[in-house]
Amino acid sequence: MEKRVVVTGLGAISPLGNDVKTTWENMKNGVCGIDTVTKFDASEYKCSLAGEVRGFDPTLYMPKGEVRKTDLYCQYAVAAATQAYEDSGLTAEAVRPERFGVYIGSGIGGIQTLVTEHTKLMEKGPGRISPFFVPMMISNIASGTVAIKYNAQGPNLGIVTACATSTNSIGEAYRVIKHGYADVMLAGGSEASITPLCFAGFISCQALSQSTEKDRASIPFDAERSGFVMGEGGAVVLLEEYEHAKARGARIYAEIVGYGCTNDAYHMTAPNPEAVASAYAVELAAREGGVCPGRDVYVNAHGTATPLNDKTETRALKRVFGQDAYALRVSSTKSMTGHMLGAAGGIEAIASVLALYEGVVPPTIHYRVKDAECDLDITPNQAVQAELRFALSTSLGFGGHNGCLAFRKA
Repeated sequence: MEKRVVVTGLGAISPLGNDVKTTWENMKNGVCGIDTVTKFDASEYKCSLAGEVRGFDPTLYMPKGEVRKTDLYCQYAVAAATQAYEDSGLTAEAVRPERFGVYIGSGIGGIQTLVTEHTKLMEKGPGRISPFFVPMMISNIASGTVAIKYNAQGPNLGIVTACATSTNSIGEAYRVIKHGYADVMLAGGSEASITPLCFAGFISCQALSQSTEKDRASIPFDAERSGFVMGEGGAVVLLEEYEHAKARGARIYAEIVGYGCTNDAYHMTAPNPEAVASAYAVELAAREGGVCPGRDVYVNAHGTATPLNDKTETRALKRVFGQDAYALRVSSTKSMTGHMLGAAGGIEAIASVLALYEGVVPPTIHYRVKDAECDLDITPNQAVQAELRFALSTSLGFGGHNGCLAFRKA
């Protein structure tokens, strides 16, 4: 028998704050987390803005000795997972270890460690490479580290699907519980790739906005959009089988009711402009979740502010819902966080869940110039109070990966 799956814990490290409460309050208030890069000197780069995490202290979540053995992306993941676990009120006694799993991914993994150790190799030779280099770098180590912390002996994966990583992690974790393989799953993603190398790489493939004005850089659905702004952080949700959560008296934020996963099979980096497969991902999630379009449906769009993505997403929603797409309440919170890459779907799932929980649609900030090809209600500049019943969270990643999560108000 299929199980119901609910969200009982939330955790986030983001450019808008180092916990969920701060992040969400800033998101509702339209605060921009994008500013001039401070992690390195970007004066010679074509792009100089990013959504950086500020004031993060990993020792709040890990012993100092462990911090030295982990990449920053892993530290973000552990912090977000710890917050989600503690927020849920779960205890070790309340779940069997073999029924507790972790799906936490990263689009890029330990890139900072890779660069640091490669520099050592070039300057000082192979004998100076850290014995922790490989486990610090690999993209699955965040999922493994969180499992060790909580003795989670159940299903464990480190999913890597670029910008769709967190959405796929949460969606696959939902299926694990729905089909009876676990009772509790920590799921989401993390990224810490604001580095000279990654900046140069994304600039070379013409993905980043070159605006020097932070209020005109990450501008989803705006006709003047020119690329995304890199962000970073970690975002994790705790999913739980409904009866398991109910038996322990857990607070339920929302129910996850649908998931779609497809691939464009079209291009290495560009979405298929016809939006066939991305629309199908939305259709799958909406159909499974019983989502009917209306003013009680919120869509947290992938909304990267690249010229192709935003009009493709608009087309995808119209493919699925037809004229009823105009009734949807849509926004892109990347206008505030920047694009957190492997953590993007996680922070956007949290925004979707809290939109349902509080009845608030967060805004798409810095919107000025209308684009006729992006003509849905994108909640420009100001949050809106709304009686919401469903939320959809969409992600489109390099490699053609598409994911969509459907949530229902608890």
